Amino acid sequence: MSKPNETYQILQKKYGNLNWWPIDKSYHLKNNSDPRFEVIVGTILTQNTAWSNVEKALKNLKKYEMLDLKSIYNCDLEKLAKIIQPSGFFNQKAGRLRNIGLKLKELHNSDLNSFFDRDINIIRDELLSYTGIGPETADSIILYAGEKPIFVVDAYTKRLCQRLPFKTDISYDSIQNYFQKELSKKYKGEQLTKVYNQLHALIVIHAKEHCRKKPKCNKCPLSNQCSFKKSF
Repeated sequence: MSKPNETYQILQKKYGNLNWWPIDKSYHLKNNSDPRFEVIVGTILTQNTAWSNVEKALKNLKKYEMLDLKSIYNCDLEKLAKIIQPSGFFNQKAGRLRNIGLKLKELHNSDLNSFFDRDINIIRDELLSYTGIGPETADSIILYAGEKPIFVVDAYTKRLCQRLPFKTDISYDSIQNYFQKELSKKYKGEQLTKVYNQLHALIVIHAKEHCRKKPKCNKCPLSNQCSFKKSF
């Protein structure tokens, strides 16, 4: 049975530091905007689409100097939808973006320090109350924008849990609780946050390189751990 830390060490050795989530710091320095909001926007835009499409939508937002909280909640929905069109489901996502912008304005005076300077569970409960924000999006915001220790589970993680396998079922909460329990035995504080960040990114790239729906098991770094490979 595979263990999260063993998998982390193997993938880390294979792929190295991935430095996720990508942020255009020079843009925010130039425009005096909060780079954490770019992460929040990205978590909404990446729903049901490839990251390459998100990059196009972010590029459009930067072109119109709209990659900040005030611009998003003040923007006409039709205009915003057109700008983020490359990300797909653009009408739906435009509504979600403006809604989270308005919530942050109304509840936290547009201050992300105020928003994130709270207990993880309180932040998570609030995010989950927002329209269109589920566990994966909420946890991505907490981990990547808030830099707080919470493990993000996505379809790639579930696939890996089934194939290796790990000692957990594949529900979101079960996987998250299992990974956090196991990894927190070895890592603490800021280091634990970095491990959650890096491992999630490592699982994503590994799933794209090897653990696809139709897997490419040749030269897979996890082949010695994998029960799925041994089954065919």
